[in-house]
Amino acid sequence: MKRMKMSQLLKGTFVVLLTTMLIGFATSCSSDDDDDNGPAKSSHKVVFKAIASSGSDIEVAVYGIDGNPTTASSLSGTTWTSPEVTSEAGAYNANVAVSAIGADASSTLKVQIWVDGELKKEGASSGQYLSASASYVF
Repeated sequence: MKRMKMSQLLKGTFVVLLTTMLIGFATSCSSDDDDDNGPAKSSHKVVFKAIASSGSDIEVAVYGIDGNPTTASSLSGTTWTSPEVTSEAGAYNANVAVSAIGADASSTLKVQIWVDGELKKEGASSGQYLSASASYVF
């Protein structure tokens, strides 16, 4: 019974993460006449990271550039780092969403987007059931 509830929770969390990613992609593509926020003129090296508090367990990460998400599932531990992803010239944004189970109600989860070795964006969550996301426009 408890395993069934955990499975349902994980499925629900995955749906929330995927929805967050899709909303991020959709809002990043909204029309904007400002030339400063146009596509990147060159490629970038992007790394996504997640850091959870002690006793927490990172389970699922969805990350990507523009409309190309990648899902990393069956994760465990308090830290996760994606492989380095090279964006194409003209890429618009990078997104990450991570789900974790905390040790207790005071647990925390932080997600980060690193571009060319520099921290560009961070998102956080707290509680026992953790879901954090971040989006960065190049």
